Amino acid sequence: METVRKLIQTLWFFLVNGFWGFPMTRNIYQGPLKVVCSPGLNCYSCSAATTYCPLGSLQQLLLGIRFSLETGGMYFGTYVVGSMGLLGALCGRFICGWACPFGLFQELLHKIPSVKLAFPARLTWLKYGFLACFVVLFPLLLVDQFGLGAPWFCKYVCPAGTLKAGIPMLILQPELKSTIGWLYWNKIAILVFFVLWSVVTSRPFCRSTCPLGAFYALFNRHRLIKLKLITENCTQCGACHRVCPMEIHFNETPDSGECISCMKCMNQACKFDAISLDIAGYSFNRDI
Repeated sequence: METVRKLIQTLWFFLVNGFWGFPMTRNIYQGPLKVVCSPGLNCYSCSAATTYCPLGSLQQLLLGIRFSLETGGMYFGTYVVGSMGLLGALCGRFICGWACPFGLFQELLHKIPSVKLAFPARLTWLKYGFLACFVVLFPLLLVDQFGLGAPWFCKYVCPAGTLKAGIPMLILQPELKSTIGWLYWNKIAILVFFVLWSVVTSRPFCRSTCPLGAFYALFNRHRLIKLKLITENCTQCGACHRVCPMEIHFNETPDSGECISCMKCMNQACKFDAISLDIAGYSFNRDI
């Protein structure tokens, strides 16, 4: 199953980054697919991206609300919010484990031989702060003289945007080097920090900082696709603890907001059929 998951992650990467004509155009894709919401973190400004990032779109929606109201435009992006809500209600953080390109990138980095360190559990709450402040409140409330805000998370934090858009665009358009300032180097430093952290700790960006992961985590308990604990079969052996990349004790917190449904606990650890995949109330055991 882990091989299947890696293949699906790779497939999703190429589906949402399917424009490979960028070496000729030296620019980002602007075709009709750019109105499609990518389920995972996928930068709109990436040269190969054929879809938009839900986080970036939500910030663009919020940063322009005050300007729209002041100019008489009563617009609200129900498509953006609805797409994110539908994906969250259907899959929750299943998306993080199966469809997010930056999640795959961190997993590959973690395979590099090194000392492996546990993730400080208290840092899991930071991502909710990034969601509330950098994605919602700052773009909505901190505006210029024209009533326009800024995409704070994309502009000041997002390492996925730096990796997939900032660095490649500088290569494709060397003339942009003259515009490099402290903001660019700040984001390079953030990217390097998470790259190094990912080598020694499993998925640190997903667990500490990602606002999209925080948003999907709000749906984890009630999503349609989830892992289910069969309590009468569980022997409390703790085998599921040892294989979880998010360091969850599944037998203790089966509805944890950190669960990305990678199924390692079900397929690699549990020998007593105490964990099943639940899809809209229908359960499937590890033989799936």
